[in-house]
Amino acid sequence: MTHSPLPQRIYPVVDRAFWIDRLGAAGARFIQLRIKDKTGAALVEELKEGLRFAERHGVSLVVNDFWQEAILCGAPWLHLGQEDLDTADLGAIQKAGIRFGISTHCVEELERALAVKPDYVALGPIWPTRLKKMAFGPQGTEKLTEWRQRIGDLPLVAIGGVTLARAPECIAAGADCVSAVSDFILAPDPEAQIAAWLAATEKNIAT
Repeated sequence: MTHSPLPQRIYPVVDRAFWIDRLGAAGARFIQLRIKDKTGAALVEELKEGLRFAERHGVSLVVNDFWQEAILCGAPWLHLGQEDLDTADLGAIQKAGIRFGISTHCVEELERALAVKPDYVALGPIWPTRLKKMAFGPQGTEKLTEWRQRIGDLPLVAIGGVTLARAPECIAAGADCVSAVSDFILAPDPEAQIAAWLAATEKNIAT
C-alpha cells in the first residue's frame, strides 16, 4: 500500500484558533488544534473558527482527540491518542472522509496503531518535554529510525522536546515531519520561527 505524504514537514501544535491565522499566514500548512479547556458549544465554536482560518490560508487543520466534534465541523484531519482508540468510532471517522494520525510510544502501541490503518503515526517524546507529563521516557532519534524501518512509507511524525536545532536530526533519522508546541507558540517571534523551521526541514514535501 502506498501512503500519501503529509502536507508539510513541520507540524505546529496550538491551543487556540487565532494561532492558525498567525502561523498559517507565516507559511505553516499542517497545524494541530489541541484544546484542553473547552467543551460543548465553546469547543465547537473554537474548532469552527480554526477551520475558517485554515481555509483562508490553505492549512490542513488537525483536530486533537475530539472526533465527534471533528465530524460535526467537517475537519479534514484528526489526531488520536492510544486512549482515544478505546472509544473513537473509526468507522464513522473514515465514513466522514477524515484522515487521522495516532500517537505511539512503544512497539505494542505501534502495532495497535497500524492495525487501524492510520494516515500517519507519531512517535514521542523524542526528548524530555515539560509541557506534558508522559508515562514513557524519551525515545531518542534511534527509535525514529526503528519506526521508519517498521512502517515502510507510512508518514512518521516526531514530537516531544523537538526544537529548531533538533528538527533536522529527526528528519535525518527517518521522520517525515517534526511537531512541536512551545518552540512555536512560546517563541518571541512565532512567524519568524515558522520560516526558520521551514528552511531547516527543506520546506514542503507535498503541495
